[in-house]
Amino acid sequence: MGNEASCAIADEARRRTCSRAPLWSKLVATFFCTGLMKPGPGTWGSAATVVLWFLVTRVVHGAMQPVAAVALAGFAVAIGIPAATLVARASGLKDPGFVVIDEVAGQLITFIAVPVSWQSLLLGFILFRGFDIVKPPPVRMLERLPEGVGIVIDDVGAGIYALLVMQLALHFGLLPR
Repeated sequence: MGNEASCAIADEARRRTCSRAPLWSKLVATFFCTGLMKPGPGTWGSAATVVLWFLVTRVVHGAMQPVAAVALAGFAVAIGIPAATLVARASGLKDPGFVVIDEVAGQLITFIAVPVSWQSLLLGFILFRGFDIVKPPPVRMLERLPEGVGIVIDDVGAGIYALLVMQLALHFGLLPR
């Protein structure tokens, strides 16, 4: 299918979603419409999450940051699964590209127990996007889970891979503490 045809299908799915899914699910699933940005809505969702995480760390300090990252990621998963399910059903697509709450959850997981610096934010962003796009085993298999679970959990897996690499980078002194 050509790019124009796939864009037309995605635009039609977005229009159907706007009329059929509950407002709360559209706002959550698109991370307050970040997922409607082009090109690359997943990248925009991840970038918005990096900015959000940076702002959160200005308020939540030190030892509480890992707790905050876990809590926010858990919240994104818990509310993201039903929101993604409703939006996917309304759009008629298995995994609509404009649903980016999964990127929010995975990107937050990437930053668990990682001190915030411009280097860690940049590396975490690049690692998560890379793992999310490549989907190394068994992450690709997680996409097969039904509806919102499959939409969100594969990005949780990508976030865990990125977190492991971030922890290795910290361990070997490649990131500031």
